[in-house]
Amino acid sequence: MTKTAAKKRSLVFFLVPNFTLLPLSAAIETLRIANRMLGYEAYTWRLSSVDGTQVLSSSGIGIEVNSSLADERKFLGGESRPSMVLVCSGIDIEEFHNKSVNAWLREAYNRGVSVGSLCTGAHVLAQAGLLSGKRCAIHWENLPGFAEAYPQAEVYADLYEIDSNIYTCAGGTASLDMMLNLIDQDFGENLVNRVCEQALTDRVRGPHDRQRLPLRARLGVQNSKVLSIIELMENNLSEPLSLLEIADSADLSRRQIERLFRQEMGRSPARYYLEIRLDRARHLLVQSSMPVVEVAVACGFVSASHFSKCYRELYNRSPQQERADRKLTLATAAAGR
Repeated sequence: MTKTAAKKRSLVFFLVPNFTLLPLSAAIETLRIANRMLGYEAYTWRLSSVDGTQVLSSSGIGIEVNSSLADERKFLGGESRPSMVLVCSGIDIEEFHNKSVNAWLREAYNRGVSVGSLCTGAHVLAQAGLLSGKRCAIHWENLPGFAEAYPQAEVYADLYEIDSNIYTCAGGTASLDMMLNLIDQDFGENLVNRVCEQALTDRVRGPHDRQRLPLRARLGVQNSKVLSIIELMENNLSEPLSLLEIADSADLSRRQIERLFRQEMGRSPARYYLEIRLDRARHLLVQSSMPVVEVAVACGFVSASHFSKCYRELYNRSPQQERADRKLTLATAAAGR
């Protein structure tokens, strides 16, 4: 039997309210193109939601589904059991809590079904207890809050992660890359290349390719010393390094670092370091339910009062106001649905 002999997979894409359209469509279109190249339906899929009704994406576009959660739980015991279940989510995933969904995911996993997520869906897998000690990927913007909420998971800012029977990806076009990996497992590199040609994709990205633009492109900075110092800062937010420690690591004097940052970043290294710590704090405030004092500690502040003072100076609002405004936005959105 050859590798390409009539192999089939069936997938369920479970849609959470406010899911992101791009990763869903990229995943499905990749599989559709593979079917076209093969000449038969090697990959089949259906869409599901909690109650079997339409789900609104984050762009406001509603998507009809094929099944409900109750249907899917019944399917696990019969011929309609899928090969893979992928949770599709997006913004406001921290607000989604459903014990029945968690139980279904655990049951599917225990029955040998591959379980995974697109974009921020790792939150749901973690809630279900499926990511303890597992490598996983999530969108870079949600990574700080996720890491604080689920320390038992090994989360990385990779495009996607595959750990035994758990598949997670960061969303966006990374879902295309994860599906290409699946196709490669099933049918090999030749089909992957043909799918890429059809999708006008010029290369296959590996799981550990970076999600974000390199610092050089993201910041518009060319000086390699400044870039290496910024990377060092970004990797040490909860326990900030002193300027002396940074200078020793960069093999520069404090005065040289001060001068470089004034030239390249228009501010002192201490100020820049403070701003990226506060940026992380802002993500945690709007993406998690961590108490403000814990957010402060996670971002390297010795006291909540000092954190609040710095936050207000940069964003012209207190951390408490930031969180209150976020809750109001969510409540308004929920009332409008």
